[in-house]
Amino acid sequence: MFHLLFILAFGIIATIAAVNLVRSFMMLSNETRVYPNFQSNSRNAQPQRPRPTPHPEMLDELGQPINEPLLVVRSLDVEDARQRLDNLYNASPSSDNNADGDA
Repeated sequence: MFHLLFILAFGIIATIAAVNLVRSFMMLSNETRVYPNFQSNSRNAQPQRPRPTPHPEMLDELGQPINEPLLVVRSLDVEDARQRLDNLYNASPSSDNNADGDA
């Protein structure tokens, strides 16, 4: 009896989740649809697309776009990275205890 109740409850919850998913996709597609705005004065008017808004982290305090790199990544050689990690490990205070036991 509990198995049937569990299956029925799971089916109802799954149906509600699927309906909400479909409804969310439909709302998202309606919000992202771009309707052309034609100017009434000209014959060959092109549709005006809304200007994309930059992400707030790409703006400075005055709201102007910044013109500098936010992150610079330098590629490392595997051996160089391994050597740096070994140096960090050997410089740590707990490495004094393990220095004799390395093989």
